[in-house]
Amino acid sequence: MDNSSGQVAGRIAGLWRYPASSLDGEGLDTAAFHRDGVEGDRLFGLIDAATGEIARPDSDRKWHGAPRIAARLVGDALEIRVPGGAWLPAPSNEADRAASTFLGFETAVRRFKAGSVPEAPRYRKAPVHLLTTASLAELKARHPTGSPDPRRFRPNILIDMQPVAGRFPETDWIGRRLMVGAVELEITEPCRRCGFTIIGQQGLDFDPDILRTLVRHNRHNIGVYCEVIRPGPVQVGDTMRFLD
Repeated sequence: MDNSSGQVAGRIAGLWRYPASSLDGEGLDTAAFHRDGVEGDRLFGLIDAATGEIARPDSDRKWHGAPRIAARLVGDALEIRVPGGAWLPAPSNEADRAASTFLGFETAVRRFKAGSVPEAPRYRKAPVHLLTTASLAELKARHPTGSPDPRRFRPNILIDMQPVAGRFPETDWIGRRLMVGAVELEITEPCRRCGFTIIGQQGLDFDPDILRTLVRHNRHNIGVYCEVIRPGPVQVGDTMRFLD
């Protein structure tokens, strides 16, 4: 759905939400954006059952398997699946056992806010994460042997646009407003990367040079955080247009 004006700067190539933080994301053809982000995004967390610690694959090796666990919403209900397993409703004892067996220690899926687990502060920076194919192309140019798959960076929106030689272009857009489909966004800050980007996931190898390249060439950053100014629906193929 596209009701904006101005020159087309790119088009939506992918949409994702992450129903359970740190678990694998769910690709979408269409998505509803509210003031607090994508509908269904980061409703649940995976915790260490013994300590209550929220999963931190970026900083603790024991959580490195978490992104290999799939998560999806069926209506309003969460389901998870460990590699080689079946989809299981969560939170549930069965899902907790499957995740615990896969990770090698006792874990539990819990709902944020409405349950006993407070939302992690790192998820409150901004509700929407936008990334461009141009930045992925620049990362590939600077790290030719790497695989800068968007799944490493967990965007909500991937914009397909022409590469800009020598630039990670959205890093230059801080403070600008844009329309993505029927949604108006304001870009608030660059997305500073952490160790999550280097760990292996389904089909992606461990690659520390992904992060080293971003540290050297873009001050740790790739992608941007956005606030939702005007909520609405979007779908893959919708245009992105600047408003200023």
